[in-house]
Amino acid sequence: MTLLIKNGHVKDPCSKLDKKLDILIKNNKIAEIKEKIEGEDHQIVDASGMFITPGLIDMHVHLRDPGQEHKETIETGSKAAAAGGFTSIACMPNTFPVNDNSGVTKYIISKAKKSASVNIFPIAALSMGQKGELLTEMADLIDSGAIAFSDDGMPVSNSQLMRRGLEYAKRGGTLIIDHCEDLDLSSNGVMNEGHYSYLLGLQGIPDYSEDVMVARNIILAEKINAPIHLAHISTQGSVELIKSAKNKGIPITSEVTPHHLFLDDSLLTSYSTDLKVNPPIRTKQDNQSLIKAVKQGIIDVFATDHAPHSPDEKGVEFNEAPFGINGLETAVSLILDNLVNKKIISLNRLVEMFSCNPAKILGLDSKGKIKIGADADLTIIDTEKKITVDVKKFQSKSRNNPFNNWKLKGAPVMTIVSGKVVYSSLKKPFSPKK
Repeated sequence: MTLLIKNGHVKDPCSKLDKKLDILIKNNKIAEIKEKIEGEDHQIVDASGMFITPGLIDMHVHLRDPGQEHKETIETGSKAAAAGGFTSIACMPNTFPVNDNSGVTKYIISKAKKSASVNIFPIAALSMGQKGELLTEMADLIDSGAIAFSDDGMPVSNSQLMRRGLEYAKRGGTLIIDHCEDLDLSSNGVMNEGHYSYLLGLQGIPDYSEDVMVARNIILAEKINAPIHLAHISTQGSVELIKSAKNKGIPITSEVTPHHLFLDDSLLTSYSTDLKVNPPIRTKQDNQSLIKAVKQGIIDVFATDHAPHSPDEKGVEFNEAPFGINGLETAVSLILDNLVNKKIISLNRLVEMFSCNPAKILGLDSKGKIKIGADADLTIIDTEKKITVDVKKFQSKSRNNPFNNWKLKGAPVMTIVSGKVVYSSLKKPFSPKK
């Protein structure tokens, strides 16, 4: 079977495509790209008035499988990704057991082949048990299918271990992703340290607990000349450090989440545990600094840090609730509504940060572009579609999303993975064959 997408506006800054084109898919690959493609034997998608982009990639997701399947599974997490417009996701290693050995990596890959709607790439732990004491067998994990290394959920406090990890990653042609937090400075805090933490009587996490570790990682990346990716950046100070590092040519990349762009710590006066996340939601000034960094190209990637939790786990006092926001099914619409439709960034910039750049950073050569011979992973976006976020309708098992009931303009309406439609909200996704 072949799939023909007609009348859509192709947006792919990586391949420098920005015009109305038809796309023909055969044997899981993009076979033809022309202004007009005809055929009687194709299944046809009419994308009139919509944009066709390379499949979107979320390089920071927690799937909770194995070990915490009551929160999320590979199957439900991948369905949530598809509904959010993502064709590929990279999953973090803080599972139970931790993905610090080839057995767990192979389990994730095997289960994904059986039950996942989208491409799933496992990120392995940098240290055994994510304890920051002993490096994992990185070469073995790469051979087993690990795409990168991170102790996300736990920062790598030991600078010597991070140094050795970067050296091994450089030799192996892979990437380290770090959660930047000085645990001594954050000292069991639960929200951003500042006016509102004092007002609410909650232990604060100072912004410089992040800045200190960002600076440490930049120094190591420069000295070793090895790439490092900084996860979920949240502070103005981090932005300034990253900007300076990039100006010096240091191999640093970074990501930002929608909740760190559009939510600020004043909202925590509600004591809603759906707003409890690490790094914490910061100030309005930090919001503006992050948005400016996105616009200027200082930050490279949008990511969700999708961190699902059960209602029982979040339905406790703020101090006792786990950190984490469920983000896969709202991220793209939040960026479209708050940045693209307000002309703060272009749709091309969204595609760069949600597709082209993640593919480059993770070394996914056949992803993040629309070209003949590339994997047929595509996302169709309707920038005019109006939605109201309803967590009760999520594909994810969990509902811990602070954007419930937000009214947004713009949404992914079809997700195609290897030529197969894995999600569609179109009333008539296909026209009948002739």
